[in-house]
Amino acid sequence: MEDIKHLFFDLDHTLWDFEKNSGLAFEKIFRELNFNIDSEVFMDIYNPINVAYWKLYEKNEIDQETLRVNRVKDAFEVLNFEISLDQIKTISHLFIEYLTSNNHLIEGTIETLDYLKDKYILHIITNGFSFVQDVKLQKSNLDKYFVTITNSEAAGHKKPHENIFKHALSVANATKKESIMIGDSFEADVLGALNFGINAVYFNPKAEIISHKQVLQIQSLTQLKNLL
Repeated sequence: MEDIKHLFFDLDHTLWDFEKNSGLAFEKIFRELNFNIDSEVFMDIYNPINVAYWKLYEKNEIDQETLRVNRVKDAFEVLNFEISLDQIKTISHLFIEYLTSNNHLIEGTIETLDYLKDKYILHIITNGFSFVQDVKLQKSNLDKYFVTITNSEAAGHKKPHENIFKHALSVANATKKESIMIGDSFEADVLGALNFGINAVYFNPKAEIISHKQVLQIQSLTQLKNLL
């Protein structure tokens, strides 16, 4: 780790608490639409569906609109809740609008970034929609920590494609040897970075078992203070 100068972070699920903020957005939507739905029950259904659709999106098998609409539609189907396609589209667009109304962060985010900011140059690499990610960073006051923000839309490729990492390092004026990627997606963040040729740290708060035993793992962000 002695050569490391640049830290590249994922945003959603790594620093920005996507699940908590999503739940609050849906709670607001259901309240406004007078839908008798428990947002926690909905999120238990929605979360794995959302993850599955994001994997398809990362592989370019679906577009943004399909991701945004179908993840909501499938969740309502599991609930056996009668709803029209127009209502689903309305909810999917309200969700994007309301998502940044709350900006809860993963525990330890600020403490960790405050520790790292004077020791390393910090960056973001995200597959999220650019117009949403920019607002998240601004409203949560995370933008002040990061020198560059690489978004998949601007890079023309999504993680785990090597070109998004190549683009990020070019913008940051960083070399592979002095860079490390930190993220919660083993496939997109960790394997993507390793296959490109840079080190990676897997943020694995649920301590899920992975096949690559040699990969550096942390269960809390504050562990980076000891690791780096």
